[in-house]
Amino acid sequence: MSTEQILGLITGVLFGFFLQKGRVLRFDKQVGAMLLQDMTILKFMLSAILVGMVGILLLIDAGIFTTSHKTMNVGAVVVGGSLFGAGWALMGFCPGTSIGALGEGRWHALFAIAGMVAGAAIYAELYPWLNSTLMTWKDFGKISLPEALGVSHWIVAAGFWAVTLLMFYLFERKGL
Repeated sequence: MSTEQILGLITGVLFGFFLQKGRVLRFDKQVGAMLLQDMTILKFMLSAILVGMVGILLLIDAGIFTTSHKTMNVGAVVVGGSLFGAGWALMGFCPGTSIGALGEGRWHALFAIAGMVAGAAIYAELYPWLNSTLMTWKDFGKISLPEALGVSHWIVAAGFWAVTLLMFYLFERKGL
């Protein structure tokens, strides 16, 4: 195994551990998120994004890391996001939580995993057609939010932090 593979394995195990400890693998938390009655999963994801955002931006500024954006394609985002959301709503799992649930011994997660594998295979087979149709809808090219706004990435990060912390405050106030 390479160093990258070992680090990936360690990171994956830690992620699964935190998913389990954060109780975001629980069915009641998944349903509560879908019904906007329990914000545990959203708070977990946003916390990870906040920490990761600062780490990545520091690495970029230090010249240790560079990003490579995919194109901002409206058709791909709308259809892909809809399929992801429908799969999550039907199965009660997103990709990370399905693997975590399987790790907890909840065998029904295999249906979600099989659906993801089948979806990936169908996507691979349909890619030539999708590339000439769906992925041509309103393509904005490789652009980031700071580039689109013409501001420093730290300004976008600060705004995201402010909005997220306000959301956390409101969620706690409402008992979500």
